[in-house]
Amino acid sequence: MKNLQNILENMKGAPVLVVGDIMLDRFVYGHVDRISPESPVPVLAVKNEERMLGGAGNALANLAGLGVDARIVAVTGDDDEGVLVKQEIEKLGYDAAHIVSDQSRPTTVKSRYLARHQQLLRTDFEHKTPLSDAVAKQVQEALQKAMDGAKAIILSDYGKGLLTKDILAGLIKDARANNIPVIVDPKGQDFSIYEGVTAVTPNKKELADATKGHPTGTDEEVEQAANQVIDECGIQAVIATRSSDGMSVIEKGEPPTHLRTIDIEVFDVSGAGDTVIATIAASMAAGATLVEAASLANIAGSIVVTKVGTAPIRAHELAQALQSDQGDVLTKVKQKTEDRADRARKGDVFTHDDEAWSEAAEQVRRWRARGLKVGFTNGCFDILHFGHVSYLNNTRDHCDRLVLGMNTDSAVSILKGPERPVHDEQSRAAVLAALGSVDMVVMFGARKEGDDNTANELLELLKPDIYFKGGDYTEDQIPETPTVKAYGGEVNVMPVYEGHSTTSSIAKMKDEAA
Repeated sequence: MKNLQNILENMKGAPVLVVGDIMLDRFVYGHVDRISPESPVPVLAVKNEERMLGGAGNALANLAGLGVDARIVAVTGDDDEGVLVKQEIEKLGYDAAHIVSDQSRPTTVKSRYLARHQQLLRTDFEHKTPLSDAVAKQVQEALQKAMDGAKAIILSDYGKGLLTKDILAGLIKDARANNIPVIVDPKGQDFSIYEGVTAVTPNKKELADATKGHPTGTDEEVEQAANQVIDECGIQAVIATRSSDGMSVIEKGEPPTHLRTIDIEVFDVSGAGDTVIATIAASMAAGATLVEAASLANIAGSIVVTKVGTAPIRAHELAQALQSDQGDVLTKVKQKTEDRADRARKGDVFTHDDEAWSEAAEQVRRWRARGLKVGFTNGCFDILHFGHVSYLNNTRDHCDRLVLGMNTDSAVSILKGPERPVHDEQSRAAVLAALGSVDMVVMFGARKEGDDNTANELLELLKPDIYFKGGDYTEDQIPETPTVKAYGGEVNVMPVYEGHSTTSSIAKMKDEAA
């Protein structure tokens, strides 16, 4: 375990190049209440839409989560969606300079339409034709620039036309000449096009297809199929992903290694392959052996399947798993997905930063995937009193999970004056998270005078089903109402308990002290 922890620490800043088919994934969420009168199909009333990078872009997102210094070479269309892809790359903190625009094809877009997380339809907007000679030349020029200094290369092949035989052959030749390991997420049945790469990472079906139907159910069968690929295709190693059976590393001239995983609750396997290959490449760029890289990737893959959608792995999630007791690398991850039947447990606390907010959003998506109704309320909660506790218990009775947005110290000072808060944000969050009514605490708020001090940005990210507001308000008086209504949420104004407030508590303490 200690060596794996060292590898994880060395990943930060390790240079990894991603080459492959990038796409834009769209998730359109809504609900179905009726069948269309025009045809016997459901009518989806759309509530909201999410966009994220897919394909090679998801491998890039995982590298960002691991803190890797990544760069990407890919092709998009010369269209609005191509601009969005570049913007998403830049949001990850990476340069989109090596993205080639092709006027002859659209950017690949996969749209999924879901009703209460049940997928109704997927549409693919794409061209799979090979690149023209002119565009292929631009890609080769981009590769020459992007490969400089790389310590590992990911080939993310989704069969969209970028990784032609000529581009593959030239890239692999250059990588071998510079001793750069190349890891491939393969496509199709002919793995010989990847001759010379360090490793391919097929799943059981892909491995069977590449060996003309060779069975892949047992360790021995996987070994036989992998060795066939190694011998016939000139590949150095096969890292086979085997779902609940874990992962197998078969390397030419080395004894096979079979890595197991524990029984976990799987929410979504989307993008797990991208997580695996990203972790392997990042590990090898940090100096790991194939077996060490696969060991970390096995843990990473087991973590991401407990998430909903193509959510990436994060370095600290791997670190927590490696530090868990008795070698049970998924204990802490599994606990976060369990139903909190015991309300005495402490809720999760997320600070006011992008990474923490993304984790909070992943947890909300997990709850929704179970069909749970998510509520949200917010406030300063400086000195917790009877009114607060009663209000929170009341709101929790109206939902299955309650998220509490808590104003940061700077936000409280702007709202209440320089003498507030009485208790700092970490103390307030710890107390609130210990309440049986609260499932999650997320910090938010203005950092300086003039910044937005509402919960709108957080609500837009989390999209809870119900927004609770305590007080004598009408919906149109609440600044968060337009945001909640825009994504299809419900606003519920709850009664407060008169005679109890933080301000009056502070005044009473001052009077008694005097």
